[in-house]
Amino acid sequence: MTYAVAPGGPAGPGAYVLGVDSGGSGLRVALGRAGDPGPLATTVCAEPVRTGPGGIDAGHLLDQLLPAARELLERASAAASAETRRDARPSGSRADDASAHEVAAVAIGAAGMATLGERLRAELPGALTDALGVRRVALAADAVTAYAGAVGQRPGAVVAGGTGMIALGTDLKEWHRADGWGHLLGDSGGGAWIGRAGLDAAMRAHDGRRGGSAALLDRLRAVFGPAEALPGLLYPRSDRPAVLASFAPEVAACAGADPVAAGILRQAAGHIAEAAAAVCPAPAEPDGEGGEGGETGEVALTGGLFRMGEPLIAPLRAELARLLPGARMTTATGDPLTGALRIARALAAGDLRLPHHPTMLFVPREQETGQRGETAVHSEPRPE
Repeated sequence: MTYAVAPGGPAGPGAYVLGVDSGGSGLRVALGRAGDPGPLATTVCAEPVRTGPGGIDAGHLLDQLLPAARELLERASAAASAETRRDARPSGSRADDASAHEVAAVAIGAAGMATLGERLRAELPGALTDALGVRRVALAADAVTAYAGAVGQRPGAVVAGGTGMIALGTDLKEWHRADGWGHLLGDSGGGAWIGRAGLDAAMRAHDGRRGGSAALLDRLRAVFGPAEALPGLLYPRSDRPAVLASFAPEVAACAGADPVAAGILRQAAGHIAEAAAAVCPAPAEPDGEGGEGGETGEVALTGGLFRMGEPLIAPLRAELARLLPGARMTTATGDPLTGALRIARALAAGDLRLPHHPTMLFVPREQETGQRGETAVHSEPRPE
């Protein structure tokens, strides 16, 4: 089937959009309509996209994405045709509109896009135009699609926590980033950080050193076996961050009765809150028409780390209240795949308000409809 190329103006509400989330567990693809919330259908490619000396492998990504996209488009087209026949819609309805056959926009979010995405930025826009007829493409770091999924296109901040931890904020003029530097240089407060701190406390108890936790030592033995064998199990592993993070739920489970475990989660909450405070937009100024300034804004939490619940959320809420008085802590309204689909819809409508950036949110210049130029991204707190 051939799909029409989206015209230069905003796409019709029936046009198709594609959102893509590429991460360590594989490639997820969602198909939606430009004018409707939510996906029509999703699919998963279980093989993670390869990364080599030249960065993320654009060819390998396309080898998985294009068949998945074509399958979703064929299924959606067949479903729309069946619905039209069943409802006997009059001519001029959305199903008969030519825009219903457009691939208006694609947004791809990928782990490592900011530092390893040069080939993707060079190769994907042209390849997607050739294969799907789409001329509006956005390539985003996974932190940006996490932001779009959590907050949408409003000013605010998002903390994405899993094995690692990164905070990203914007005032819709520029991006501000904190942490996300990996388990050796940062990711403070993330799952690997919590798990390592818990295992450290367990080993201290094993040795009889100060700061040990007998409860966490018991959990170490239950999960990994004898404590003295842990180095041999851990150090040869190439997935050490994930192994460390696998112990984080044990820390949370012990926190209600064990003060050492509770203290680890308080420290983690402090690190997370500090990162959020570093990137959250400054309070709004009064608008001069009776509007009030001073509200810091929204801090949304997303990722599996926060499924630990109150043992982590309660101290985090207290730390955010201390560092960002007036901020609203919220739960993400959608995940990074939702965010990719939201970016694609905004791109199709000519209404992408999130700041463009050469590596964080790349939109080829000839495709830009609502912005011109690129914005900065900062990895340190803004001056007061």
